[in-house]
Amino acid sequence: MKVNKFEDVEKNVVQLEIEVDAAKFEEGMQQSFKKNASKFNVPGFRKGKAPRNIVERYYGEQALYDDAINIVCSEAYDQAVEEKNLEPVDRPEIDIVQIGNKENLIFTARVTTKPEVELGAYMGVEVTKADAIVTEDDVEKEFEKVVEKNSRLVTITERPVQSGDTAVIDFEGFIDSVPFEGGKGTDYSLVIGSGTFIPGFEDQLIGKNTGEELDVNVTFPEEYGKEELNGKPALFKVTVKEIKVKELPVVDDEFAKDISEFDTLEEYKKDLRNKLEETAKHKAEHENEESVIQKIAENAAVEIPKVMVEKQIDVMTRDFDMRLRYQGLDLQRYLELMGMDFEAFRGQFAARAENEVKVQLVVEKISKIENVEVSETEVEEEIAKTAEAYKQSAEDLKKSLRAEDMEYLKKDIAFRKTIKLLVENAKLA
Repeated sequence: MKVNKFEDVEKNVVQLEIEVDAAKFEEGMQQSFKKNASKFNVPGFRKGKAPRNIVERYYGEQALYDDAINIVCSEAYDQAVEEKNLEPVDRPEIDIVQIGNKENLIFTARVTTKPEVELGAYMGVEVTKADAIVTEDDVEKEFEKVVEKNSRLVTITERPVQSGDTAVIDFEGFIDSVPFEGGKGTDYSLVIGSGTFIPGFEDQLIGKNTGEELDVNVTFPEEYGKEELNGKPALFKVTVKEIKVKELPVVDDEFAKDISEFDTLEEYKKDLRNKLEETAKHKAEHENEESVIQKIAENAAVEIPKVMVEKQIDVMTRDFDMRLRYQGLDLQRYLELMGMDFEAFRGQFAARAENEVKVQLVVEKISKIENVEVSETEVEEEIAKTAEAYKQSAEDLKKSLRAEDMEYLKKDIAFRKTIKLLVENAKLA
């Protein structure tokens, strides 16, 4: 392999002309034949049994080019990238210049490379410090949530529905006297005032008694998310089957014993404060870290290739879709409900994606300048921690890691070490 030409074609985009010896390309052709031999059907031979020279005479040697090119160009391209010390951020665009007839293979590879970062001030930057303050009011509010969580719903019959009650209802919706899909429910628990249903629906249940039947007239919002329902007036036939109110527990030492390992309410609240302080501490540390890194990124200059931003948006989109699936939804259904197309959805991530790419590039550059190194011990510790989280042995996890996985792991450790270094040297006022 040799690189005949190497040129910058635009900002952060280079093109290489690479030449591969004919003998090397012949090896690729032979591998391609072995891979595809079973597909060729030549008269006079059982399918897949014709020798290569006969296959090439019948189909033309071009029939073997695709896989041969993939095999040979991939290896030659990797060698050229290493030789020219390039850092590609995307797959190359390959164009064949010369191929076949026992001649050397010549191809061009056009690729976007990692941009150069121009650092500004990064050591000792000044940012406003986030404080980890927990007040008595914070503790009481958190305690109220605990009490609320341990409440129970009690059925009542002596009065009609009020705001804050839970009404257990059967309902069926109609548009122009015709039932519509998804408009029917049985034994549905609706918290009055929660805003769960269409605007105006819950208010019309207030004052109704157990067993009462009523008509609820509402209009769907213009952007409800279903074209057949958007802006349409609807009638719901509703039956109030039960009225339930929230009954809070008695708050005393016995309550503390029931919900925790503590014997007294005082001990429980003290532990609650400690946990809130620990959470506040971690939150403040994260905010300080973010402030420092953002300040350093703002001080730096870099032209980020569009492809890097698009790839980061891809990552964010997949993460969002995964979180939706954990909630029993998927991205397509979410977009329908939000009345949004896919490109508009992706566009929401653009600014954050660009910022994250910039931060990554800036921290990587600082890591190199500051000679942040990762020891084997640190790698082993990270593998052990990850293995414990996935409930497997460190040895088994290590065996499953590919070379690129290990490289990613080392980069991630170096990234975190660099951020720690920058935060330690920052001035938090």
